[in-house]
Formats: sequence, structure tokens, C-alpha cells
Amino acid sequence: MRDVWIFVVVALGSAWLIALPPWLDGGNLAAHMPFAGMAMMFAPTLAVLVVWLVNGRPAGLARETGLLLGERKGRTVGLLFAGWFAPPLLSAVAVALSAALGLLTLDIGGFSLVRQQIPAGMPIDAGSLVVLQLVLSVFLAPLLNAVPAFAEEWGWRGWLLPKLLPLGMWPAMLLSGVIWGVWHAPLTLLGYNYPELGAGAALMTVGFCVLSGALIGWLRLRSGSVWPAALAHGSVNATAGWPVLLGSAQEPPNMVVSGLVGLVGWAVLAAVIAVVFRLRPLPQASAASDNLQVGAIERSR
Repeated sequence: MRDVWIFVVVALGSAWLIALPPWLDGGNLAAHMPFAGMAMMFAPTLAVLVVWLVNGRPAGLARETGLLLGERKGRTVGLLFAGWFAPPLLSAVAVALSAALGLLTLDIGGFSLVRQQIPAGMPIDAGSLVVLQLVLSVFLAPLLNAVPAFAEEWGWRGWLLPKLLPLGMWPAMLLSGVIWGVWHAPLTLLGYNYPELGAGAALMTVGFCVLSGALIGWLRLRSGSVWPAALAHGSVNATAGWPVLLGSAQEPPNMVVSGLVGLVGWAVLAAVIAVVFRLRPLPQASAASDNLQVGAIERSR
């Protein structure tokens, strides 16, 4: 577990160093985003490389961390599409359910929340802008987001999750999700993602990371590759903000309860986890094989 501790210290420590500017600027996130958030995403990659260097640059890093396409490339391709298009579907379900429960006021006709943010003189109406952003968030943004998302996923699900598998699959999923959530603290303690909560956003982020991390982790272990996880992460980042696109300016969305990142989304994610892990379980033999592989790598160092 020495390597795990090195990884966690480097990933979390470098994240705090990168996120110092908004803290030194009185907690002014707006002035330092999205640069601080984007730069932080490379901290897990730095942690992987530090562990690799500390251990004398052993061979097999690409295979061990899922940089290849796994043994069944056809399955991996299918899971790439699942990682790409499942988050928009889940986000749409969460938005619809939030509205049905009265927790989110939609303004589909006027898009007032977006309209009030359009600069004067901009030659586009709110409806066209929302449609354009929705289309881009489904078909283009996940691919663009997958680049910085890979910098995270290579660490969280590529390296860390397999290292934790000797603890058991569910403990590994839970612990990796908690670490991922805590890693966001330099931003979430300033209210990032859940401005209604202030510093309480840090706890909400941990909960969301545990649930979404389980599904992203399933993609990683099911495929044997980190690429479906990276694309899923990028797709989540692209579509989780839909309540802001579709909400009403008179009753702005409360992200604590509505949408994919809110409590309604948590319920949707939990339901999907129950179905996916029951219908397409991760074979114990596969988990055991991963454990043995990790053990063999550790013994060879």
C-alpha cells in the first residue's frame, strides 16, 4: 500500500498547490476558473508518474493502467459508446424526474436563465443557443473533455482502482470514489458545483463521486481499458449542467437536489448501478486475476 499512499499524497497535494490562487484571492473562484479546475485534472497523472519513477520505471505501465484496449477490443469499443452516450441519457432522466417532482422549474419556451446571460447585441436567440449547446454537449464536448478527463482517469480508475482491488471490489469502488471526491476539496470547499452549500459542497461532491465513480469504474474493469472511463468522465462533465440550460431565471435550479449531480441524480445513478452490476457483473475470476496481476507486479519490484 506504500504506492497508494504516495499516489494519494501527490495527487491531493499537487491539487492544493494548483488551486492556491482562488484561496489567496479571497475565495474568488470566478476569477480563476476554468484554468484552476483544468490544471488540477492533471494532478492524478502526475501522481502516477511519480509512483512509476519512485519504483524505478518498471515495465508494463501501459498494460497495468489500462492504456491499451483490453483483451476484448470489440467489447471495449461498445463500452466507449456506452461511456459517451449513457451520461446524456442519465442527465436527461434526472432533469425530467427533477421537474416531475417539482424540484426543478423548467423554462423550455423562454429559456430565461440562458437569455439573461446573453450579452447585448449577440446575434443569436436563447432558444437557438440552448439547442446548439445541447447538441454540442452530446456529440462534441465529451470528445474534447475526454482529453483532460483522461488525465484524471489514468490516475483514478487506470492506476488507483486496480491497486485497491485486493480490498474487494466494493471496498475498492467506495474508497477510490471517496479519494476522488476529497481530491476536489480545494475547489468544492469554496462552493464549486454546489454554490448553495458553500463549504458543504465538498461533502456533496464526495457522494456524487462515489456513485458516478462506481459506474465509471465498472467501465474500466469491464473493458480492461481506461479509455471508456475517460470518455464517460468527459461526457458527465459536458451534460451535468443541463438544469442551468433549461431552468427558469425566476426559480433558478438548486443543484443540491436537481439534475444529475443533485439528490435526484444520485437516485438515478444508484438505480443504474443496481441494474448494471446485476445484469453485467464483474466476474470474480476477473477481479481475482486483477488482484494477482497487481500482486505479481508488486513482487517484481
